[in-house]
Amino acid sequence: MNKKPGRILLALAVAIVAALAGLWLLWAGPGPAREPLTVQIAQGSSLASAARQLETAGAIPDAGRFRLLARLLGSGEPIKAGEYEIPAGASASDVLSLLQRGRTLVRLVTIPEGMPSVLVAEKLMDEPLLTGTVRVPREGSVLPDSYSFERGETRAAVLGRMQDAMAKTLAELWARRKPASVVKTPQEAIILASIVEKETALASERRMVAGVYSNRVRIGMPLQADPTVIYPITKGKPLGRRIRQSELRDDNGYNTYARAGLPDGPIANPGRDSIAAVLDPQPTNALYFVADGKGGHVFAETLAEHQANVAKWYAIRRSRGEM
Repeated sequence: MNKKPGRILLALAVAIVAALAGLWLLWAGPGPAREPLTVQIAQGSSLASAARQLETAGAIPDAGRFRLLARLLGSGEPIKAGEYEIPAGASASDVLSLLQRGRTLVRLVTIPEGMPSVLVAEKLMDEPLLTGTVRVPREGSVLPDSYSFERGETRAAVLGRMQDAMAKTLAELWARRKPASVVKTPQEAIILASIVEKETALASERRMVAGVYSNRVRIGMPLQADPTVIYPITKGKPLGRRIRQSELRDDNGYNTYARAGLPDGPIANPGRDSIAAVLDPQPTNALYFVADGKGGHVFAETLAEHQANVAKWYAIRRSRGEM
């Protein structure tokens, strides 16, 4: 019996299996990147042009082979533009999957709660991966949050998303405002919320501080909020010194010691929680508050009680060598 044809067929089968295994290893095996790489795939790029960029960056060993393997073993879905981070050792299969699913690199610019608009503009201008210029946005028009952006995107586009987010959030919260709120318009809500934002860093105190200021507005008592005095001087930046008596007397539309009611405009960009607080302030009879030395405040209903609390605060400051 001639066994030669059988051996040939076996050898051929082994060769085919080996070839397929080799192809699969080239497709799914570890890639050449020894560390994470970033690659920018331009809008309208073909698989061929993307492959050349990937080869140049060192994410794949050979552009032609990548295209061939993608046709043989890939899904056939189109690739998407954007900036991608290619993980170290990513296989050709992994790389194609990233591009097809649009899993672009997420870059964030973060606007903290209470940041004034002059610093928002500076932060956007300091981000080197953005393009174009922006002017200082209207105070109170930006919602503090973290915003994603792509390399080369315009600063104006990112700022637009920040302002759209504030408009949407304010409309949503305004629709749920409570009768206890003293603000009559959404703009007044932003003004009072910006003061609350500057007066306390504790989330647990926001509604209480809003309650105190709401009480003062309701009875026509001056808010006497130091941050409103500072705002015309620095546009929201830190003052770096104590407020002068002349500044406390300066009636400039923002000084809440010189006049009762709300100032002419916001003094910062308030966060969602501070806006919600002034639209639903905590019920309280308190009219005063002062720092407690532990990062929070102590509240009082009467001037005498408040003066005693102030004396305690001054004693704490003297013990720290601050006075």
